[in-house]
Amino acid sequence: MRVLYSFPHKLGAGRICHTAWQQVNGIADAGADVLVCSGVLQKPVRPSVEVRPTLARGRLRLPYKLLGSARTLALHDHIVARRLEKLATEIDIVHTWPMGSLQTLKTAKRLGIPTVLERPNCYTRYVYEAVQRECDRLGVVLPADHENAHKELVLKREEQEYRLATKLLCPSDFVMKTFLDAGYPREQLVRHQYGFDDEVFRPGSQGRDARGLTMLFVGLCSPKKGLHYALEAWLKSPAHREGKFLIAGEFLPAYAEKLQPMLADPSVSVLGHRADVADLMRQSDILVLPTVEEGSALVTLEARGSGCVLLVSEAAGAVCEHNVNALVHSVGDAELLSEHLTMLHQDRGLLRKLRAASLSTRDEITWASAGKVLFHVYEDVIEFAESGEGKNADG
Repeated sequence: MRVLYSFPHKLGAGRICHTAWQQVNGIADAGADVLVCSGVLQKPVRPSVEVRPTLARGRLRLPYKLLGSARTLALHDHIVARRLEKLATEIDIVHTWPMGSLQTLKTAKRLGIPTVLERPNCYTRYVYEAVQRECDRLGVVLPADHENAHKELVLKREEQEYRLATKLLCPSDFVMKTFLDAGYPREQLVRHQYGFDDEVFRPGSQGRDARGLTMLFVGLCSPKKGLHYALEAWLKSPAHREGKFLIAGEFLPAYAEKLQPMLADPSVSVLGHRADVADLMRQSDILVLPTVEEGSALVTLEARGSGCVLLVSEAAGAVCEHNVNALVHSVGDAELLSEHLTMLHQDRGLLRKLRAASLSTRDEITWASAGKVLFHVYEDVIEFAESGEGKNADG
């Protein structure tokens, strides 16, 4: 299987750039013949993967700030679309990412090559509306350039990309639901999964201190992530009297100001951005993520790999099952989250049970496993495109 993987950013850097880098290695390990067209290659990939950067030549790189993000992503897209024209008979499927794939998707459709479009977050209109509601409720104003601030041009371009892709890759059921609720056909949506690096994230000796729980939050501290619900739940629960709540991440200033009274509690430690997240997870009993919107938060997978029990909202996109290997609450339900905390505080047997169940399927959520899942998704999409059903859908 020959895959053209188009990624307009710095492959191997942080956040989605790390996700894409892991996907490339995973599908290569699963047996795909991969050609990567990335804006820049930040970190080496598997030797079997061919890389042709679009915004770099040797050590020379085109700064993303020089043309602005939108123009730079469009340039990447233009270059990949032209390359695809010349490679048409050699490519079985094209994997694209948002905001850098409109021309590539158009070219692939004209050439009859099936495509998948990564959806690292929920339907973008839903994201904007959900985050804005939370900001309004808290009285926090997002900076105009914040990634979750409404941008109509971004939304319109992404919606054009949605319509052109053969399939939209949804990393969680919650992401899929937001597209279904927006009226997208079920047959255009396909589930895959993300993973964690099992060489970095390993179980620790959680639970050795029977007196107090250690709860950890990791991520950008903004209204979207629901940290305010976690703080409210923590301070309502008797768990905070003997335990500690560690917060690792940078704060949106207005949000930090709003939460200051709760952040000042002696049981709460604000750590700022940390590079030792794996160590923090090995020292923690619980990973909390009461987010209002998410694709499939990598920290939830990394936490499971590290032996943390998940306390997450249904919007976290976490790979888990309520009351089997995690505790899940509805978005905004700080009361139920507090009850879950109290249950684990009072019943360490339940904590141990959930942790053991979570670790028992640890191998199923690694990046290696995710690569195999994605490889099989490619096979299904190619088969769909070659069938009469796929051709009718494209037409």
